[in-house]
Amino acid sequence: MDSVRKEKVHKFEEFVDRRLKPDLVHAIAERDKVFAQQKVFSDLKRNIELLERNGVTNLRTLVNLGSEVYMQADAPDTRHIFVDVGLGFHVEFTWSEALEFISVKEARLARQIEEYTHLIAGIKAQIKLVCEGIRELLQLPG
Repeated sequence: MDSVRKEKVHKFEEFVDRRLKPDLVHAIAERDKVFAQQKVFSDLKRNIELLERNGVTNLRTLVNLGSEVYMQADAPDTRHIFVDVGLGFHVEFTWSEALEFISVKEARLARQIEEYTHLIAGIKAQIKLVCEGIRELLQLPG
């Protein structure tokens, strides 16, 4: 194989290793973060629906203070809850307001997951295309 081909193969391999693969890892990690957020809101929705269905208006629970240290807490009125709306802000909602907010949030998160999934598929396609180009340069059978 001539030096020009070797150089092209090296540049393609470097592009895959230094650009495309890190981009793929980053996109997957970001999508995983959105999946985690989606689970939090799904769990919150389920809990609110349970409170509503069972007519629970006060609650005794354990609260994680951090580092797996828990403390017992009493919520004298569960009809109003505080929901993390992002950027460190918490908003007081009634159950119905919270469920409405969660519905909007879940739709947005689903769109983000779809966008990341599309991005991931595109990066994988680019990697496959570059690898095919390398294979052709090396004149390997398909």
